[in-house]
Amino acid sequence: MNQNIQKLYEIAKKPKRIIIGLMSGTSMDGLDVALCEYQESGLKTKVKVLKFETVPFAEDIKVEIRKIFAKKEIEFQQLCVLNPWIGNLHGEIVNQLLEKWGIPNSEIDCIASHGQTVFHAPKIQHKIEKFPNATLQIGDGDHLAAKTGIMTLSDFRQKHCAAGGEGAPLAVYGDYLIFSEKGKNRILLNMGGISNFTFLSGDLNPEKVFATDTGPGNTIMDAFVQKHFGIPYDKDAEIASKGQVSEPLLLELKKHDFFKGTLPKTTGPEVFNLAYLESALEKSNTKELSKGDIMATLCQLTAETITYCIFSISKNELPSEVFMSGGGMHNPLIVSLLKQKMPNTKFLKTDDIGIDGDAKEAVLFATLANEALCGGETDFGTRKGVPSVSMGKVSFPS
Repeated sequence: MNQNIQKLYEIAKKPKRIIIGLMSGTSMDGLDVALCEYQESGLKTKVKVLKFETVPFAEDIKVEIRKIFAKKEIEFQQLCVLNPWIGNLHGEIVNQLLEKWGIPNSEIDCIASHGQTVFHAPKIQHKIEKFPNATLQIGDGDHLAAKTGIMTLSDFRQKHCAAGGEGAPLAVYGDYLIFSEKGKNRILLNMGGISNFTFLSGDLNPEKVFATDTGPGNTIMDAFVQKHFGIPYDKDAEIASKGQVSEPLLLELKKHDFFKGTLPKTTGPEVFNLAYLESALEKSNTKELSKGDIMATLCQLTAETITYCIFSISKNELPSEVFMSGGGMHNPLIVSLLKQKMPNTKFLKTDDIGIDGDAKEAVLFATLANEALCGGETDFGTRKGVPSVSMGKVSFPS
């Protein structure tokens, strides 16, 4: 037997596995690195986050990614060279952190790498009849494995598309396995660049699990303040809190076809970007609005589209608890607006049920890797958006 296959088998049989989850979102702030210890799989999964750190990306890294990020027309060579470059970069970061933490690379069973999304194109978005749902994440797993000497699982979203899904949101799988609790209906709300949520049924039935993107989270707001203020994001909603919501602009923003589509659905910065905002400003005759008013309106858009989707699936029985994660949970204005719209619902963080909200996405991909290695027996049924599949391509270090 090939020694790599033998090692894969041995890892799958271990009572405990040490897995590093890597996540770089559409905000491109940096790489989230979660060192996790796993026992068992499926609903018996036990995960302990041993270490977590976000390593910020230098500006030159963001510049290189932005040359192709969410653009229909690019220089193809740039995409080609970025794929291994990002893989090596992520590998270097893992090596540096393991050295900092005093942990030998040999003690890590595998890396679960989400990669860097550069384009998301579900069929409802590209509308080309002969082509299927598609999404693209770069950061080659072979380079990451070779750089670290650690077996790597990557490219998780492709199997989801191959099985008829849209490649997102994948949080539904880890949310169900980690956060389900008997007798409690829960919503796990992630507000990253794009907002999405997972509904978990208190009867633990995987066929009742539901997940969808709701629309923009922070992506437009981040791009707006980067352009006009030269800062990465609106910390503590300082800019937005000084503005007033423009109803004409809000109404125009909500006219986008995405909001008319049936749930579940997915989207990305290819749709919700500064061009979308500029078009809405033009059509609503609100181009003279102050930057604070625009930011306040974008916060309102995020909150309204999230709650609209939650109302749509709740059948007048709103959840008693919503657990937040992602950068949006740190935006006090968005959180306040959510609470106003759902006054009888407690808005908490996933920290309150054991997982740091900033680490959650990295942990979820580590969970997908754990399932690929020794689980994969949970049947989510045949509904749109949640195919029962094992995700992740294996890259051996040698």
